[in-house]
Amino acid sequence: MKIFDYKNIPKTLLTPDIVAMLTSIHEHKGKQELYIEAHADSLNMLMDIAKIQSTGASNRIEGIHTTDKRLEELVRKKSAPRNRSEQEIVGYRDVLATIHESYDYIHPRPNVILQLHKQLFSFAQSAIGGSYKNNDNFITETDADGNEKLRFKPTPAYLTANAMESLCDAFIGSIEKNEHDALLLIPMFILDFLCIHPFNDGNGRMSRLLTLLLLYRAGYIVGKYISLEKLIENSKDIYYETLFDSSLNWHENKSDYAPFVRYYLGVLQKAYHEFEERVTHLQHRGLSKPERVKAVIDRKIGKITKKEIIESCPDISKITIERTLTALVKSGYIVKIGAGRSVAYGKIDKQN
Repeated sequence: MKIFDYKNIPKTLLTPDIVAMLTSIHEHKGKQELYIEAHADSLNMLMDIAKIQSTGASNRIEGIHTTDKRLEELVRKKSAPRNRSEQEIVGYRDVLATIHESYDYIHPRPNVILQLHKQLFSFAQSAIGGSYKNNDNFITETDADGNEKLRFKPTPAYLTANAMESLCDAFIGSIEKNEHDALLLIPMFILDFLCIHPFNDGNGRMSRLLTLLLLYRAGYIVGKYISLEKLIENSKDIYYETLFDSSLNWHENKSDYAPFVRYYLGVLQKAYHEFEERVTHLQHRGLSKPERVKAVIDRKIGKITKKEIIESCPDISKITIERTLTALVKSGYIVKIGAGRSVAYGKIDKQN
């Protein structure tokens, strides 16, 4: 029988490297409040960009796609969904909005998680939203030869409701006692949730939404301004590797949470670094728009893509960025690398 030990296992996770990551994130959290207070109005732009990126990335991880144009229209509620993929995208959009607006009042209880899952599928034609799985599910992988093999066998359907009750009780009990750092307990909860795999569909998306919910409730709200889902998408191979490593022997209560905890802390660290870079960019708002684009390039080590610049400058139009890049290439300040969708730009070393 699976035991959710949120009293003793967190102590075993306090290795020197994890403690160093926790200390770093705590320091970033301290700065977070100052940044938000000083740049409250400007940060609304970052929040809008993050909502679009989060909705797109979390769905793409699960193979749910639409165009960038349609994604933006759907997230901004300028269009209704046209197909099943877009129905699932707007469902994610709505759950994300609920969490952003009401996280203080959303408790991670089984009935609440079921309600969020129902909202996730509220635009879909199927009736699976808001109900636990009714059949056992299996996590498989396909090798290079096309052969499918079992990667993990989640909790059986008939034990799912009890497992979710036990998981939520253990997590909330530990949080309320304040015995361990929430940053250790949250990735533990997400790993256990994914190993239970409580739903017929939507487990991955729900895990990322719950990650935001739990982090926000613990005071780590960087995910409002920097998309954690996009960071996970950009490193999904590592994500799946650490998920697999930490799920080994899970049913026997011998799993090692450390790989998954390290991964999640690393994502959070990167989010805070990006957040502080974006805030630094906002401090350049007194410069002209071309000067601000140039400042973004100056801060980047190595190559930078137009997409990265657009994400760093959400209030500068794509046309202005393109014109600035053209002018900087023409002046010899930067060089264009590659062509088509893979095009990037790099600074020219004037000393050579």
